[in-house]
Amino acid sequence: MEINSKSGSRLESFLENPSKALWTLAIPIMFGMGIHTLYNIVDMMFIGRLGGNAIAGVAFNMPVFFLMLGLTMGLGSGVTASIARFIGENNKRNADNSAEHALAMAAVIALIFTSAGLLFGDKILAVLGAEGEILNLAWDYLYIIIIGLPFMIFSGFFRSILAGEGDMKFPMMVAGFGTILNIILDPIFIFDLDNYGGIGFGMGVKGAAMATVLCQLIIFIIFIYMLFVKEHAYITFRLKDFSPSKEILWDIVKVGLPASMSMIIMAAGQGVFNKILIHYSSQTVAAYQVAGRLDMLIFLPIFAIAGGMTTLVGMFYGANKIDALNHIVKYGISSAFMITMISSAFVYFFAETFSSWFTQDQEIIHVSVGFLRLLCLVYPLVAIGITSGRVMQGLGKGIPVLVITTVRVLGVSAPLALYFSFVLDKPVEWNWYAMMISTGIAFIIAVSWVRLEMNKINQLQEVPV
Repeated sequence: MEINSKSGSRLESFLENPSKALWTLAIPIMFGMGIHTLYNIVDMMFIGRLGGNAIAGVAFNMPVFFLMLGLTMGLGSGVTASIARFIGENNKRNADNSAEHALAMAAVIALIFTSAGLLFGDKILAVLGAEGEILNLAWDYLYIIIIGLPFMIFSGFFRSILAGEGDMKFPMMVAGFGTILNIILDPIFIFDLDNYGGIGFGMGVKGAAMATVLCQLIIFIIFIYMLFVKEHAYITFRLKDFSPSKEILWDIVKVGLPASMSMIIMAAGQGVFNKILIHYSSQTVAAYQVAGRLDMLIFLPIFAIAGGMTTLVGMFYGANKIDALNHIVKYGISSAFMITMISSAFVYFFAETFSSWFTQDQEIIHVSVGFLRLLCLVYPLVAIGITSGRVMQGLGKGIPVLVITTVRVLGVSAPLALYFSFVLDKPVEWNWYAMMISTGIAFIIAVSWVRLEMNKINQLQEVPV
């Protein structure tokens, strides 16, 4: 794997053609996420062969897993935006220091979440509604994942650092390698593979977790080697000379902490929905998990474009290139909307076929198809909302994403779903209606907020100094 090392700042090449720059960043993200989405689908297909309870057990892990990684990914977005703006300002020293702060935060987060997970993980799963065999399966999976959590956290921050300098290709290659390896290891650890000479370990859901942890360890080692030994990045790490800075820490936290809180709120919302859906049946929880894996086919291009926009918006805003900033905001949001229209239609028409890949349980398939066909109607609005949020993060503003997420999850979807299910005693489809209503409201807030901020920036640009 030949990688150009010690690359220079990519700002000037991005300014030459902002539209091309977006795809230069987004396509590697899309490719890497596409491989990971394939893994999620294949992983769930393997777990589905263990039965509906195995799917439900893994499903109960998702809010916990999302909670643990929420802080990492949220602060990572703050790191990306901070580094991108410093590079835009041609301030490499602060960009380097921002990256070093990111690694310090990674160490603290890894220590706290690994310790808390090992001590309280099974109790949290029980609070979320898992019980009996499903609780045992859920804890079997989570316990092993927690052991590998530090590798995942550090690798996540390494990706955020590289994204901040506009390097999406190398993290994509590393993630792609790890994901393909994970797909290979999954059946070996999950099943006995008696038909292949009994080469499998037959660990069930524990095996799925073990394969993931081993691959995350390998990814972590590759990042360490390339960034610290080969010095691949434009960013330079000099940890022995690291000096904490309140200003740089705040530059990261003002975007990253609201983003983290947003993801924690989404994790809490997912936990609430699991608690609601188990009221109907364990198959309903399993169906929600299956549909969640499939809707990644739709979110794949959205997150890829949004990830590229955070970097470009940060660089262009930091460099005070307002024309390029205006262009990339309009181009990125409209591109995400159009692509999502197409992908939503695709999933809508093939929802039943896709759902049947994971299980032959007709109740699971029926609920999954119902979820997908309703939510596909509002996913284009989700695309605009997500990209709008990343624009705000690129501008160094984290609060809008937190406010929008809070309103969507805690203010609308979760309360409505609880009301529909337990007060009005409505069928499961009404939970999907609650999600659709909340999506529409979040869309209106997000678009209005971005327009307000961009108008402010353009008005300031017009004022003579």
